[in-house]
Amino acid sequence: MNKLLFRRLRRRGGYAVLNILGLTIGLTAAFLIFLYVRFERSYDAFHSKADRIYLLNGDEKTPTGVMRQGLTSAPVGVAMVHAFPEIETVVREQFQSMLVRHGAVVFQEEHSAYVDSAFFAVFDFPLLHGDRRTALSAPSSVVLSESMAKKYFGESDPMGQTLLIRDEGIAVRVTGVMKDMPENTELKADMLVSRSTTLLFDPEWDKHWGNIGLYTYVLLRPDVDAHALGKKFPALVEQQDGAEEKQMQMWFIFWLQPLREVYLYSGNDGDAGGPAAGNPTNVAVFSIVGIFVLLIAGVNFVNLTTARSTERAREVGIRKVAGAGRGQLTGQFLGESVFQTMIAFVLAVASCALLIPAFNGLAGKPVSTGLFQHPADLLVFLGIAVAIGLAAGIYPALVLSGFRPVVVLKGRFATGSKGLVLRRSLVVFQFVISIAFIAATFIIQAQLSYLRHHPLGFENKQMLVLNTYGDEHKLMLKTEIGRLPGVLSTGLSSSTPGNGSLLYALSNLENKKGGLQTENLNVYLVDFDYMRQYKLSLVAGRNFSTAFATDSTQAMIINEAAAKDLGYASPQDAIGRRFNSFRREGRIIGVMKDFNYYSLHDAISPLGMLISPDAQLLSVQVSTAGLPATIAGIEATWKKIMPIRPWSYYFEDEMFNRQYQDEDRFGGLFVDFSILAILISCLGLLGLASYSTLQRTREIGIRKVLGASVTGIVKLLSGEFLRLVALALLIAVPLCWFFMHRWLADYYYRITFPWWLFGLAGGLVIFIAFLTIGFQTVRAALANPVKSLKQE
Repeated sequence: MNKLLFRRLRRRGGYAVLNILGLTIGLTAAFLIFLYVRFERSYDAFHSKADRIYLLNGDEKTPTGVMRQGLTSAPVGVAMVHAFPEIETVVREQFQSMLVRHGAVVFQEEHSAYVDSAFFAVFDFPLLHGDRRTALSAPSSVVLSESMAKKYFGESDPMGQTLLIRDEGIAVRVTGVMKDMPENTELKADMLVSRSTTLLFDPEWDKHWGNIGLYTYVLLRPDVDAHALGKKFPALVEQQDGAEEKQMQMWFIFWLQPLREVYLYSGNDGDAGGPAAGNPTNVAVFSIVGIFVLLIAGVNFVNLTTARSTERAREVGIRKVAGAGRGQLTGQFLGESVFQTMIAFVLAVASCALLIPAFNGLAGKPVSTGLFQHPADLLVFLGIAVAIGLAAGIYPALVLSGFRPVVVLKGRFATGSKGLVLRRSLVVFQFVISIAFIAATFIIQAQLSYLRHHPLGFENKQMLVLNTYGDEHKLMLKTEIGRLPGVLSTGLSSSTPGNGSLLYALSNLENKKGGLQTENLNVYLVDFDYMRQYKLSLVAGRNFSTAFATDSTQAMIINEAAAKDLGYASPQDAIGRRFNSFRREGRIIGVMKDFNYYSLHDAISPLGMLISPDAQLLSVQVSTAGLPATIAGIEATWKKIMPIRPWSYYFEDEMFNRQYQDEDRFGGLFVDFSILAILISCLGLLGLASYSTLQRTREIGIRKVLGASVTGIVKLLSGEFLRLVALALLIAVPLCWFFMHRWLADYYYRITFPWWLFGLAGGLVIFIAFLTIGFQTVRAALANPVKSLKQE
């Protein structure tokens, strides 16, 4: 049997290569997509208590809606663990950028956090040095990641050594070193400071229910119903007596979210240094893409195998005459098919091993460290390959082996219409998916281009941003930098568009009826130059001005969205109205034109601006001429005025565009896998066209003898396949429209549905299909009819 198998593969090498190549590509693509999807769904799944850990969410409700956020205040979790026996413990995590010093080594650490002492009792991050039970129990304790320990202490033992944190230079002692946290965690930090340390510089923090700014994780006891527990939360808040507690009762809805769902379904965008969220829609899309690519490859393999099997009818007849039994023939056909899929599987494994580093780069994260990280995955795909081989071999195994030898050897064997209909249906199925992929690719790229070029309502070109972290010398820095050649303007603010450091405030603003309406207001703390700096325009009222002494303490500018929420028919009607926000009262002096200070996923929400000395981001508009020298001058000024703080900067337009990094990666990966799906389909079409042409060689010769033209024969041979592709187009258009319409629904700002893209996608697929089969059909049409008629 082995000799027959290799002899047959050698004789029909071209078709075997097409078969194996198509399946290899499909298995490779599907496995890479599987690795990506599994990684996205693996966030924090490695904790042994993951099924009992929940994030406590505090949604803010106002008369105009509910705002979802994962942040809560410090006392909430503590009150819950005392009130509900269902809760075993609570861990709070407050991300905060910190200035960290050890001798001459100074860094501004962005991935640092204050955490409770139970952190390592709840989460399974490996501790390389130190005691998990006590490492974070005492004030002034800190646990460093392995890489951070090397950054500050080199190869020396960090245990027991001292670091200075924050601007005040608070001394903390290293009580533990943990292994670097993996990429797939929502709690990622390089430095964990004991929560009790905060009492050294803010002893009142844990007492204020209104100080929203940390993540609270709840560990439930075994077999506790989280949903039932959540129903008890309102009663707990109602029992509180203070003013802040009553405010929480009025404006907050507390609920529990499973830890394993936080990454994909939190909606968090990484504010305040916290974790960023995944995109469940994109993960679902990639899952579908992976399944369909694998289906195309499997269908392609089955189609080619069954099409070629009919020519073996006489071989079956001869072998049965020679004494071969049906079971022996069935085993041969199944064995040959499975053997080819095994070759494809081995090639796919080798391809994945080579492509994983590049795929990690395309995905922007380490989705896999190697194929053998999870050996069970290979067994699953091995099973899939075997199943495809069995599906492809079942037709010749059961059908051909059952024919009577006398009928087959007399040349009366016919495949019948069922096999032909099946193959045509499979071709249509392949190209339905391929056309849908191409159309979806066009739509995705059009949407991404729209995001890049949509007018944002502000100026951010050549805008350099420096984070002063509230340094006491920031005003001097602003003044000195403003005097440098090449610097056009400067301005201070608490946030810049797209950088994710928005402040929120439950604010009371006067509505059109004259009453104070509570708004969940986004707030920018700015200086007098900020609006001119970003060229923000007013539609009513005036800008902040130093000519008005009360502007620094009693004035607010709101955007059009806020004015509409307050019920004003015209922005002018909001001028002079009262406000109460950030512990200050005053009047609205202006309404600015809406601008997209967040990504285009969402509608522009209410925004207010207040003059405040707490603004810490310094925006510097620079000239394009002599840019390197200008940046060097800014750096020198920074080091002169704030030598203790590390120098760093970013360009505002680049920061804003980082919001769409995930979309860019998604679009790029989708294009790559769409190309692979089309390539697999074309390989199958090429094999079927080649086989069909071979089967009709004598017919072509007779037609040419009778006067048929080359053009006519090409139309005859290609028309059948092109009609199948046209049918696939009719089926693919409504399917693709439905799914892409749902994908676009995630964006508030989105393209109008471009119907002409479907025509373009269909035309492109038909053109590709014609090129694929054109060579075979033209060669057959140009062949010498004498040679064709001599066959058989």
